[in-house]
Amino acid sequence: MIRGLYTAAAGMVTQQRRHDTATQNIANMNTTGYKQVDSVSHAFPDVLISAMSGGTTKQVGRLNTGVFAEQSISQYLQGDLIESGKPYDFALSTDLLVQDPATGENIVFDGSGKYVNADGEVIYRPQAFFTVQDNEGNNLYTRNGSFTVNAAGEVLSSGGFKVLDAAGNPLVLTEPQDNLKVDGQGNLLDPATGLPSGTKLGISVITKPQELVRDGNGVFHADDADAAEIRYADAGDNLQVRQGYLEGSNVDATQVTVDLNAAYRAYEANQKVIQFYDTSLQKTVNEVGRV
Repeated sequence: MIRGLYTAAAGMVTQQRRHDTATQNIANMNTTGYKQVDSVSHAFPDVLISAMSGGTTKQVGRLNTGVFAEQSISQYLQGDLIESGKPYDFALSTDLLVQDPATGENIVFDGSGKYVNADGEVIYRPQAFFTVQDNEGNNLYTRNGSFTVNAAGEVLSSGGFKVLDAAGNPLVLTEPQDNLKVDGQGNLLDPATGLPSGTKLGISVITKPQELVRDGNGVFHADDADAAEIRYADAGDNLQVRQGYLEGSNVDATQVTVDLNAAYRAYEANQKVIQFYDTSLQKTVNEVGRV
């Protein structure tokens, strides 16, 4: 009976975390560059139940003792592009291609940006991010291209981080700021000639985005850059920089609402189970024990 209490309590904690995740997604439906988070739940290890009779052991079956919210996974699907008309707003439109090592053909990813090949290997769609740098010199990655320029000409992200160029250096504008023009590959154009000036936005391609860690405020970092396979974008990458646009949130409002209600109902069901066990224990102590 006590095991049932623990199982129901574990279910309540898991559903609370699912509910919190869905609430976070709903709260960021209008946040620029926000990527939806999905909560992944797993069961506790199964317990094998056996019965011994006459010196022999008979397997009765397996019992699961609860569930827990193991992790939260970010979905890096492309969000809608929203025109702002501001010269320091940028959005990335990407469709990075990957070939299956076994067949040599381009991989068709599912709706979550994942592909499982014939050998069971999971491959994630590579993603592109603007590269920014914090005060400690750590590289961070964001899809929020709402930038500003300070008095020194430094380009800053909405969180106050320094935006990097393709050489990994902080991007500093020397030309008149009102004339800033950027082409589809992220090259800053010379206002006099309209040709690339030699400076380019630092756009990082992350081959294994599942290695990224969410920091909040729309930025991510990689604990191991080599494991994430991070590099700067080149001309062969199928991506485009859109000046005067911002990428909206990729939250699926309908699905998140369903998840929110499902978590609430499951929490309520586990709560009823605990109430039932509490009543049963009360009867055991007050009535059965009296006999």
